[in-house]
Amino acid sequence: MTADPTITPATITPDSEHRGLVGLLPATLRDYALLARFDRPIGWWLLFWPCAWGLWLTGAGVQWQLLGWLLLGSIAMRGAGCVYNDIVDADLDRQVTRTASRPVASRRVSAKAAWVWLLMLCAIGLLVLLQLRWQAQAVALGSLALVAAYPFMKRITWWPQAWLGLVFTWGALVGWVALRGDHPGVVGALYAGAFFWCMAYDTIYALQDREDDALVGIKSSALRLGENVRAGVGLFYGLALACIALAFWLLRADWIALLALIPAALHFIWQVATLDPADGANPLARFRSNRWAGALVAMACYVVGNA
Repeated sequence: MTADPTITPATITPDSEHRGLVGLLPATLRDYALLARFDRPIGWWLLFWPCAWGLWLTGAGVQWQLLGWLLLGSIAMRGAGCVYNDIVDADLDRQVTRTASRPVASRRVSAKAAWVWLLMLCAIGLLVLLQLRWQAQAVALGSLALVAAYPFMKRITWWPQAWLGLVFTWGALVGWVALRGDHPGVVGALYAGAFFWCMAYDTIYALQDREDDALVGIKSSALRLGENVRAGVGLFYGLALACIALAFWLLRADWIALLALIPAALHFIWQVATLDPADGANPLARFRSNRWAGALVAMACYVVGNA
């Protein structure tokens, strides 16, 4: 099914950050860009930053070429994940106001066409995979089962954000193993920190859909935490900082190294202090601000790894 040229990005992507860019595309391509969330770059930033954390903490310098490949892989695989999620969740998406207009849910793109688009994005991911040494390739492929199971978690557990935390932060392992194979405790602690970071920001994101989710039976940490959601987000951010600090300490037992996390810690404090669960625009803005939080942690990893 082809895109309807009368449908504008403003009507089909209510939380899009770059409607103008999507609007410039021909109508036949627009829905595929929306399906891969190319109008919402926050997703691939959140997928990419843990890759940079692992890469920069190795102490091998910036590694521009490898960093570029990981960025391309993040864009392609985040898009592939969104397409897969929309295929699986089409029936649920039709029942939620924010997602009812998605291309597959609204039947502007057929499931068959979506699968073809998914395979094309995966081909780009494969190209990126082939640029890594075999150890990193093996680690990257280890995430596939987790990725395949993720869309079903919201149906069976109140904590689908925890499953996303396992999936969306896998790049921390890939980034490290792409250059080093030692210090499993360091990369394990870094991955744990990325996991709790994801738990926090995705709980914030889920605040947008609490009413609709409750009506259609979708589970989320935002619903489970209820009135304690701000405290829960604060706890997740605190655990993220503690785990990342542990990774730094295991790599360099130097208290001064931990000071590199102060900017990120202040950003997390700001998010929690200003989070308003009742204001739909507020959680979305706090969620999006994690592109900068991820960058602050990445800079801390670079400083500690390369000092």
